[in-house]
Amino acid sequence: MIRRLIALLCAACLLPLPVQAAGEDLPDIGSPADTVLSRDREAQIGRAIYRSLRDDGGLIIDPELQEYIQDVGQKLAAHTGDSGQKFQFFLVDNPAINAFALPGGYIGVHTGLLLATSNESELAGVLAHEISHVTQRHISRAVFANQRASILTMAALLGAILLGTVTGSGDIIQGAIAATQSVAAQQQINFTRSNEYEADRVGVELLASAGFDPNGMASFFETLGRQTGPLAARAPEFLRTHPVTVNRIAETRERASRMERRDVTDTLGYRLARARAQVLTSATPEAAARNLTALLDEPKWAGDPGLEYGLALTRQQRGDHAAAAREFAKLLAANPGAIAYHIGLATSRLGSGDTAGAFAAFERALALFPRNVPLTVRYAEALMQHQRAGEAHRVLLDLLNVVAPTPEQVRLIALAASAAGDTGDAHYYMAEYHLMSGDIMLAADELRVSLGIPGLDPVQRARFSSRLAEIQEIINRLQAERRRQYSSQ
Repeated sequence: MIRRLIALLCAACLLPLPVQAAGEDLPDIGSPADTVLSRDREAQIGRAIYRSLRDDGGLIIDPELQEYIQDVGQKLAAHTGDSGQKFQFFLVDNPAINAFALPGGYIGVHTGLLLATSNESELAGVLAHEISHVTQRHISRAVFANQRASILTMAALLGAILLGTVTGSGDIIQGAIAATQSVAAQQQINFTRSNEYEADRVGVELLASAGFDPNGMASFFETLGRQTGPLAARAPEFLRTHPVTVNRIAETRERASRMERRDVTDTLGYRLARARAQVLTSATPEAAARNLTALLDEPKWAGDPGLEYGLALTRQQRGDHAAAAREFAKLLAANPGAIAYHIGLATSRLGSGDTAGAFAAFERALALFPRNVPLTVRYAEALMQHQRAGEAHRVLLDLLNVVAPTPEQVRLIALAASAAGDTGDAHYYMAEYHLMSGDIMLAADELRVSLGIPGLDPVQRARFSSRLAEIQEIINRLQAERRRQYSSQ
């Protein structure tokens, strides 16, 4: 997997840019580093690595958790002052305590890190740090800082460092450094250390601006340090990939002390996300229940609604849907505004065979929270499960027309359209899915197939033809650019 990912990264540095998905217009800002690695190129590299991680099953594809981590990340990103930079936040299914920023604004958080945080400001502190790596253009600046090395060599080094954070393999990083000239490698390591200090400084200000406790970043670093002690071999992966010194912690704490201190309380979303991640990443529902029950005895987590939510999820996973439904109903009565409780109640009723009660719960929730992404996705999945794919197609299309979709949502609507017999639309949606993944050739192939489906109405045919013409024009331009590159070599 790692060799393939690094190959993707290196190839991305040498190939022409693919078409951007809708809403991914990333203008350059004119930095000298753009002469080596532009913003568009960063987006291409990040998208390629993200796609490979997703295809290899390394990500948590869960609408509720994805919605939460994206909401927290976007709350921070809204205060960067960089309107041209787009971000995508995602969770990696890995117990290591780690987080990382890929080129192009792709920011991953390991589930192990989410579970290691003590409050939402600590989680936000880590995200703010990683956002700052992106906004400060640390990857392109690192390449520009050592122009004596080839772009390909630098891409391999940077790719190995980034991917080492994903897999927790220090050997990959060391091997990549050994493959470069020793002086250049040392300069790169030093430059990366300076990046960490800069990301701390910018991240703390971002944390405070977004309304979180500015001490969250230093607090998380200190917590990790106390847990690991002096044994470096036992240090969480975050401390190895983001080395934290006493001076760094002190500087971060001092900077936070100069900012306005707020009484920040955790959102319900944070508590529910931690519990949900615990359940989804545990080996068995029984193991998750044991871990959650043990936390009930700790003063910090006593009375935490997230733990009750997590225990209800474990009952659902064990197949005790009736008991789970009773628990979710009780939670919902205490807090009708928690969308996760509505989803839990509806899916538990569905599992227990109470189909009418399940769809009544879904429809009541959608009336309260129209076009909420996880709620709509779960409703559509329930509709498809009960052979109501046409309705699923309609509700997903309504969502897609209003809220920018994830690739997973586009793939789901393609499945719904296919199951409903809307074959032309299904191929059209799959074309959009491939575009979002950066594969323009597959997108064009899907559109050609869609145009060959018999029985298309004039509106469909015009829409498919227009999209194919747009994509074909870009393919022609990229092929011409590639021919010019080859002729100039």
